[in-house]
Amino acid sequence: MNSQVDAYIARSQKWPNELSQLRSILLACGLSEAIKWGKPCFDHCGKNIAILPEMKDFLALMFFKGALLSDPAGVLEPQGPNTRSALRICFRSTDDVARLAETVTAYVAEAIDVEEAGLEVGPAPATVFVQELQQRLDGDATFRAAFESLTPGRQREYNLHFSDAKQAATRVSRIDKYAPKILAGKGFRDR
Repeated sequence: MNSQVDAYIARSQKWPNELSQLRSILLACGLSEAIKWGKPCFDHCGKNIAILPEMKDFLALMFFKGALLSDPAGVLEPQGPNTRSALRICFRSTDDVARLAETVTAYVAEAIDVEEAGLEVGPAPATVFVQELQQRLDGDATFRAAFESLTPGRQREYNLHFSDAKQAATRVSRIDKYAPKILAGKGFRDR
């Protein structure tokens, strides 16, 4: 047991009992624990298997390669609409942890098998840019060069933000607003 994980659980205001129960299950599966990204993280032979992020309304057991798990119990859910790899099980009580303990154990075993087999989540599908962004890219070579120099993740994030707008005028307005950041080579969240 890792003393940093002990300290993390001791500081937890909302989910200390659920964290303790899940920790016991995960350690019984032969996983090692550490604090990574500020949260209890569990690995097998140095490969990350799962992490326990505390959310406002639930404690999540997030499997890094959850998309490759079979999920016969139907309990895995994405973090959001654009999740590709990581999937999670949400717990709202110690009763949830007890009820799903065997499922967690089985899913951890499968996640270990996925790692040992060297399986990887496939590449992201090609991004289809929202029409207004594509028009801007086609009509402005400088903007296009700057946008194409961004990482694929930054390109996707901008495209998602632009495409979230319901009206074309709002999409164009958003593109105009963020054009200076794009031209400066910055991502959506960069300052």
